[in-house]
Amino acid sequence: MFSQGHDDQPVTTCNFIDGVARPAEGGRTYSLYNPARPDELVGYAALSSHRDVDAAVRAAHAAFSSWLKTSYVERAAKLNEVADFLETEKGDVEYRSRLFCREHGKIIKETHLEVSRLGDRFRTTAAYADRLERDEIEHGPPFDTIITRQPRGVAALIVPWNWPLSILGAKLPQALMAGNTVVVKPSELSVLVPSMTLQKIAEMFPPGVINIVTGDANEIGDGLVSHPLVRFVNFTGSVKIGKHVMKVAADQMTPVTLELGGNDPAIVCDDAKLDEKALMKMYLGTFMSSGQICMALKRLYVHRSRYDEVVDGLTDLCEGMVVGDGLLPETNIGPMNNAKQLKTVTDMIEQARTAGMEVRECGKVPDEELYSRGYFQKPALVYDPDHSLDIVCEEQFGPVLPIMPFDTENEAVRLANESRFGLCSSVWTEDRDRALRISRQLEAGYTYLNGHGPMAQDFRGPFGGFKESGIGRNLGYEGIVQFQGYHSISSVPGWLA
Repeated sequence: MFSQGHDDQPVTTCNFIDGVARPAEGGRTYSLYNPARPDELVGYAALSSHRDVDAAVRAAHAAFSSWLKTSYVERAAKLNEVADFLETEKGDVEYRSRLFCREHGKIIKETHLEVSRLGDRFRTTAAYADRLERDEIEHGPPFDTIITRQPRGVAALIVPWNWPLSILGAKLPQALMAGNTVVVKPSELSVLVPSMTLQKIAEMFPPGVINIVTGDANEIGDGLVSHPLVRFVNFTGSVKIGKHVMKVAADQMTPVTLELGGNDPAIVCDDAKLDEKALMKMYLGTFMSSGQICMALKRLYVHRSRYDEVVDGLTDLCEGMVVGDGLLPETNIGPMNNAKQLKTVTDMIEQARTAGMEVRECGKVPDEELYSRGYFQKPALVYDPDHSLDIVCEEQFGPVLPIMPFDTENEAVRLANESRFGLCSSVWTEDRDRALRISRQLEAGYTYLNGHGPMAQDFRGPFGGFKESGIGRNLGYEGIVQFQGYHSISSVPGWLA
């Protein structure tokens, strides 16, 4: 069982296997610290071993035969029950939101949003019950064939640190609705609140349907992905680790869904509406969660006739933002989650400066001493950088944005597509036909119109990328079907009628 303390008291979370909260083998734990104050201990999480992983997978495998027999209607009822529970835990939401802020770094408004809206993902998934129940039938001659689907078995769900509950909501209800049992591995960098929340959900299901293991991915990740009883892997994370997951899963011929990084372009046309509301959408699409969002706006291409307008508008907005402790209500941008990611971003900024590019770090810092101690980075804008620089070519995953002019629509599309990534994109124009024409040329799994990022996304649509941004889709009906395999049943004509 997890221990819950006050805001300033460390908490401890355990694994959850076969319906029981249990410590890791040998009672091993590791410590988590506040990114705003890296010397402030927030809590301890179970440091699992291969034996812990094996126990979790075997528990899920043992529970599968019973969960498989439940109907879509029964699964939907359980998902709605979870949604009801999550939406009524108001006092607990406040506590977990503050703890989440301290372990992760993102501002309290965002942690509250993520904690409080998880129930929506369960309810949305439950709504597909009727559609999932319907088989497709092909009538002969030469045969009558029912095309149906069946769950795969034990699904390993591997969740990243940046938006762990939101991303969990794109995997867990879908896997359960499809009829699978699961083992969830949260990121070791943001695990306390995800584990607490997951345990509350898992306790509502039969033992073994939902299992949780936490710890160092380098120690237990391969053991989970390559376990012979794991029949499907759904991973969200970096391209580098995603490729590794795919290689390890290949040894067991285990299918995977990989939602990897993005370097999302936005194209601002010459007729775009650029009022205060539109500029705020660009700002939020870029800098929400300190830019640590896979679907964040990461390359901004602006028609030359509107370039100065966008640069001035975004610069003014960024200058007014407060950078500091995410628990303070006046803070707009909290620290980055970890020192490694901070260095990635600061190295990109330094490379751009060394190359002679104009870089402006914006924002207000009310507590300079705190800023110097924590993993902070002011929102940074890079004006018209060389396209060969890392800040343009690579995923920044931090509060920095290159802004570049273009002259023609064809040029904008070419620049947007000149990337090894293909996750999201956006088009900003008042012309519907132009918006659709450009969108259909973009090599991306999702295109927003006159918006970008989580605040512009319809979570009923399938989400995923092309190229190195991944394989398969999460969310929507398609995100459920990913967790199933097709099964065809044939007979002579007329026999199945």
